[in-house]
This record gives sequence, C-alpha cells and structure tokens, in this order.
Amino acid sequence: MAGPTGRGNSLGAALGDLLRAQVTPRHRLSSYSAKHWHAQLSQLTGTRRGYEALESAGLDVKPDTLIKWLSDPEYNVRRSYRDLIHTAYENVAIVPADPIPDHVKNGQFEISGLVKTGADERERGTRRAAPLRIDGRRGDWSDIEALWLAGDLRDDDFEDRFIDDVIVADIGEGTDGWEFSGSSYSVELR
Repeated sequence: MAGPTGRGNSLGAALGDLLRAQVTPRHRLSSYSAKHWHAQLSQLTGTRRGYEALESAGLDVKPDTLIKWLSDPEYNVRRSYRDLIHTAYENVAIVPADPIPDHVKNGQFEISGLVKTGADERERGTRRAAPLRIDGRRGDWSDIEALWLAGDLRDDDFEDRFIDDVIVADIGEGTDGWEFSGSSYSVELR
C-alpha cells in the first residue's frame, strides 16, 4: 500500500515536502504583523489567549494602567514593559511545529532518483533499478526533530541529516558515502 509522497528537485526538497504534508511546520500567523507596542497590546488584549500570553511574559500591571496605555498610543511606556508586550506578541504570533509523528520516523522510505555511492551511480525507482529503500526505525531522528521543532529545518539540512542519521544508520556509509546530485527526486513513505 502506497503512502504519502514527496517530490522535489533535490532529495531534501522531496523529504521536506513529504514531512510538511504530514505535520504542520512552525510558522507565523499572518494576522500578527504589528510593529508598534500599542498595536501589539491592542491585538493581545482582544483575546483571552493574548491576555494569557501577557501574563506568561510577566506583564503585571493594574487594569487602570492597561486602560491608560490602550487609550493613548503616545503614552510613555517603560522599555521593560514594551519588551514584555513584544515577547507576549511573538509568543502568540508563532505557532509551534507539530512533532514528527512516529509513523514517519518508523516508516519505510523509498527514494527514486539519481543515487551514487562510490563508482555505483544509477537512476533508482525505474524498471532497471529498484528505489533505494531505507528503514526509518533504524535512524536517529533527534537532530532532525530538534531542527524541525525550532523551525530551522531547511531542505539542505534535512538532506544532510537524513543521509547521516537515517540512511547511514540503516544501510551504512556505502562504498564512498551517498550522493544525491540528480535533478528530481521522489520519496515515498510506506
């Protein structure tokens, strides 16, 4: 039974597409674009979640003070309070990434495209050569997941980490390492 597929120009892009189709990446809500402390505070105080973020950030002022600040955008608010407002705003604006699910980390990956190890270079996933099959259960996903959760897993990083931490962990270094220098890759998760 075929599972989700990622397709991209590079192996990293195909892996990234596959993962983004499975789980929500860390991202910024488009409705949170205010730059000035007053606009940020106004938006935060419009929702319960915003009030909770202000409290979590450590903003502890009397309701009267908050009303003064909201009624006058030119009010002279201390820098430390502006920093707390900004911190709360960013905490609400950024949606954390979903963790990489076990069915991805424990999945069987089939990679189609140009694969080279040592002198052996061939187009995998054709009638002449089966896809490169990788058992995700044997890999170490900790670095990949840490980068993913931080929102720092770029496609190139994903390719490098996947080769080092998943492919090598499953089938070894190959004859002389693994190269994926083709123009298009497909990765299927089973």
